[in-house]
Amino acid sequence: MTRPTPQLRSAYPYHHPTPTRWADNDVYGHVNNVTYYAYFDTAVNAYLASRGALDIQAGAVIGLVVETGCTFFAPAAFPDLLSVGVRVVQLGRSSVRYELAVFRAGEERACAQGYFIHVYVDRDTRRPVELPEGLRTVLESLRV
Repeated sequence: MTRPTPQLRSAYPYHHPTPTRWADNDVYGHVNNVTYYAYFDTAVNAYLASRGALDIQAGAVIGLVVETGCTFFAPAAFPDLLSVGVRVVQLGRSSVRYELAVFRAGEERACAQGYFIHVYVDRDTRRPVELPEGLRTVLESLRV
């Protein structure tokens, strides 16, 4: 398997500011690996909510993460100021694949990058549904 190389900040059309918290650090003095997944989830959902494509409390359609992964290149630690770059690389009938990258302030190469796949489902039945048109339009704005 070929190890990915760190992507540049400019490869991502949206960046979500993400300050680290004291609690993000682990006993080894850097942001714990599981915390990056929270950064990813927050960046995607903040983007969707800010554009009216996500109603967390009452929306009939919700996105569930079905696959995720992350590669780490360099540590981040409190009190680093980070940003999470977001892009969409694949849109299906009911799914979307996001690629995400974490950047430290002032740095152009990612210190970590990963992906996750959302499958959109009916909130009540949890069965896959077609991406609503408004959501698809918002996701297209992130597509590279």
